[in-house]
Amino acid sequence: MAAINPGNWTLREKIGQLIVVRASGFLFDHQIRYPAWEAPNQTLQNWLANLNLGGVILLGGSGAELALRTAQLQSWAPTPLLLAADIEEGVGQRFSGATWFPPPMALGSIAEQDLDLAQQYAKQMGEVIAQEALAVGLNWILAPIADVNNNPNNPVINVRAFGETPEIVGTLVREFITGTQQFPVLNSAKHFPGHGDTSTDSHLHLPVIPHPIDRLETLELLPFQQAIAQGVDSVMTAHILVPAWDDSNPATLSPAILTGQLRQKLGFDGIIVTDALIMGGITDIASPREVAVRALEAGVDILLMPPDPVTVIAAIAEAVESGRLTEERIEQSLQRVLTAKEKLAPAPDPNNFTINLQTGPGRKLVDQILTAALQSEGDLPIANLGDQPGKNLVIVDDLLTADFLDRACPALTLPVKGGYTVKILTPELLEHYPLGQNPFLLQVFIRGNPFRGTAGLTSATQALYRQCLTHPSLQGLIVYGSPYVLDWFQTQMAELCPHLPWAFSHGQMPQAQAIAIGRLFGWQDLSDQSIKDRTFTT
Repeated sequence: MAAINPGNWTLREKIGQLIVVRASGFLFDHQIRYPAWEAPNQTLQNWLANLNLGGVILLGGSGAELALRTAQLQSWAPTPLLLAADIEEGVGQRFSGATWFPPPMALGSIAEQDLDLAQQYAKQMGEVIAQEALAVGLNWILAPIADVNNNPNNPVINVRAFGETPEIVGTLVREFITGTQQFPVLNSAKHFPGHGDTSTDSHLHLPVIPHPIDRLETLELLPFQQAIAQGVDSVMTAHILVPAWDDSNPATLSPAILTGQLRQKLGFDGIIVTDALIMGGITDIASPREVAVRALEAGVDILLMPPDPVTVIAAIAEAVESGRLTEERIEQSLQRVLTAKEKLAPAPDPNNFTINLQTGPGRKLVDQILTAALQSEGDLPIANLGDQPGKNLVIVDDLLTADFLDRACPALTLPVKGGYTVKILTPELLEHYPLGQNPFLLQVFIRGNPFRGTAGLTSATQALYRQCLTHPSLQGLIVYGSPYVLDWFQTQMAELCPHLPWAFSHGQMPQAQAIAIGRLFGWQDLSDQSIKDRTFTT
């Protein structure tokens, strides 16, 4: 982007550049999925045209549709926008059709065996995500996760982290950033000062990190130091309380943490962006007006997803006019935002959607990562059913959010080739499902996710799965998602069914399903065309 001249901007127009609002990636209002957070188009267009907002964070829609949507948003704004997305696992994680990578912890598991290979994959992953982001008009990748997930009960970071040790996480964070830096996009290390050792989801409540300073400096901070040394563009705050540094304010509102630690001690001079300001970990602290002012006082540059940008801009302007904030403080953050925008490429023409997401490097790289990280044991391959009918039990926490399942996905269609009919259940439905005497497969999809609230299995669900594991008709198990859930299953299998064929994949997307099922059944050809042939000729 060309240099932006703010010389004639009013105070409120300058403040507007420090705000990023949430919007639907879909083009039409009737497609909005989260109306509490995503404004209708008329309101959004008015905000962008008249408030001089700094950017938009997007969710929903296909990759091709997003190319049109981002161009539309840029056309509504007088100043080029930052267009961001939480695409830690690739553009396809949020926008269908683009490449969907397995969660970063898959790379961490590879790193435990072959660090050089994991570094190579992390860099290539950054390259692919940056390239595809640019193709659809995104210019700010809200990744990588720099949290060290050393708490198995962490409900929100979980497999989103690269691993459980600061050395592996820091190394892979650095390589991911290196990959993105080959393209004119911004990146972001999150969630400072480290959200890995919590058992509370900050989307719901305020977690507390109780550790002493020496532990924080040698564990939580190390990956952020690596990111800063590599020249990361932005750092996202965590809505967590860290009493060793500040026993009164969550990190997002803490001068001691954001200015004292991040700016002064770690030497970071890029953009500090809040985590979403609609999350329970921050909305319980103060009003949106007060949160916005206190965040800027703490050292924040960009306010992400305030509930109402009009109210927030007014509150910040009033704080400047009253002397609580200085205009110089606003200018400091404004210059960081504008300097970052100068690094970005011009908005692409959505008609030149040239990245071939179907045959480009992304899908092949995903296959390589999934295959390298796949785990399996037991008497493989699974025994042939012969003339017996079998059941394919697919268990998901919430049927309405299982975007990794559709009627043509491998978890449902490939077992048909082996003689299994499908049944999709939640754990609650499994409790009332008669297992009977027919052979059955068990496919369990479970991982930590924002708003999920828990990371693993409840005691009631554990009891259900123990019943399955002791059933003589169980033929095989696949777990998709959390390795901590796999740990529980492995403990149970060692006691109850040590020879049971099983496979585990960190990924839940169709490519992960195909590779895991292929391992279970002993199918060697796992190419896209082979998967289609197996799917559509049954």
